[in-house]
Amino acid sequence: MSQASQLRLSDWGVIRAQGADAASFLHSQLTQDFALLDSDHARLAGFCTAKGRLLATMVGWKHGEEEILLALPAETLAATLKRLSMFVLRAKCKLSDASGEFAIYGLLGTPAAQAWSLARDGDAVQIALPGAGRALRVQPVDAPAPAGAAITADDWAWAEAEAGMAWVRGATVEAFVPQMINFEVLGGVNFKKGCYPGQEIVARSQYRGTLKRRLQVFETDAAATVGQEIFHSADPEQPAGVVAGSGTRAGRTAIAAEIKLAALEDGSLHLGSATGAQLRPRSLPYEIPPQE
Repeated sequence: MSQASQLRLSDWGVIRAQGADAASFLHSQLTQDFALLDSDHARLAGFCTAKGRLLATMVGWKHGEEEILLALPAETLAATLKRLSMFVLRAKCKLSDASGEFAIYGLLGTPAAQAWSLARDGDAVQIALPGAGRALRVQPVDAPAPAGAAITADDWAWAEAEAGMAWVRGATVEAFVPQMINFEVLGGVNFKKGCYPGQEIVARSQYRGTLKRRLQVFETDAAATVGQEIFHSADPEQPAGVVAGSGTRAGRTAIAAEIKLAALEDGSLHLGSATGAQLRPRSLPYEIPPQE
């Protein structure tokens, strides 16, 4: 595998699903198709409430014949593991926290590859992410760090925001229906699979043309935090959106934010209050399909 700049994502963890029913169980609980998951691809997936709100976002792949691993931000891992475990019932699937066994790295500057394609390197996997030259590498915790120059957490967060991608974090649990963070555009929702918690609402948002909020990319001169509110110049009392991800470098901040679509039509958007740092819109690196 090609050398790339790298960062150990110490704020990520791993859930293991093991057993004859591991794939079918995850298929019944998450927004993606795990029943047909092969060994050469990973799945972006969400775990929703019955009201279609995302409790967690993750990427999953086959680790063995009856084993699937899910990588996700550590701040949502414990609650996700606990809630998923409530639904196992008679399924032949054991869920556990496997974070101590694996090290997760974010890579920048990897060769071009289709998002969610997976390459294996001994006991390690490398998963191509949306955005130019980005990947996750998951390897045994005692394996040497991948070769390549080190990058900072802000370098990685900046690249994530530029890619128009955000993960559910502690501050944004239950804040979004998947489409509000463009999750279906990025490959995180399968609309042809069977039911899962919140499926009816997610499908309704897709097909009834009712979606009024989307993830957009901005730049500003102030630091931002996940969960921070965004306000429109014409409506200082009511938030127009929320920061879903951000990274700062050289005094500038790239922000991936969930925003009311109507707030993009005129006026200006500001961080924290209607008089806060102004957000400058940037183009998304992918197309948003028109509502049907």
